[in-house]
Amino acid sequence: MQIVIGLLGVFVIAAFGSMVDPAASPPDVVEQVDIERYMGTWYAVASIPTTFERDCVRGTTAEYELLENGQVRVTNTCYREDGTSFQAVGRAWVPNSDEPGKLKVSFVSLFGKWFFPGDYWILELESGYSYAVVGHPKLRYGWILSRAPTLPEVTLQEIFDRLEDAGYSRSQFRRIDPQDPAAT
Repeated sequence: MQIVIGLLGVFVIAAFGSMVDPAASPPDVVEQVDIERYMGTWYAVASIPTTFERDCVRGTTAEYELLENGQVRVTNTCYREDGTSFQAVGRAWVPNSDEPGKLKVSFVSLFGKWFFPGDYWILELESGYSYAVVGHPKLRYGWILSRAPTLPEVTLQEIFDRLEDAGYSRSQFRRIDPQDPAAT
């Protein structure tokens, strides 16, 4: 199953690569990231869903765990309309320590190696690490993440304004119901 999900990830990355707007300039990323503070659970408040996220309707989280080798174990979980969960496990790493806001992430593992990494750029990080905005250099996907299941509406609208200034369209983002059906 992991290989099937991984292959799906390859097709998603290829599809995004073919839909590039040559006029779009890459967004700015944060200059500093305390990777240890970034670890833990983040709730997806809104996103431009990737292909494998389209069936996710609520309770979407990302769990980050720092590994001894400096990489990060990524566990993404979401719930479908029927209440069943979907989980994808991958690895993230910083390929260039001079650019800690530009990470690579892969969900394709074979014989202990991680293949076909995608860009995971931290565009914004609140100083207390209460929320983060993650995107892609070609603006094809993005996430607004929070340590709490929701963000105040005014904060969310300010984030959307800044995303539009960076070249994203607010209409691309889908809000995510924070409710975890397993908790009810």
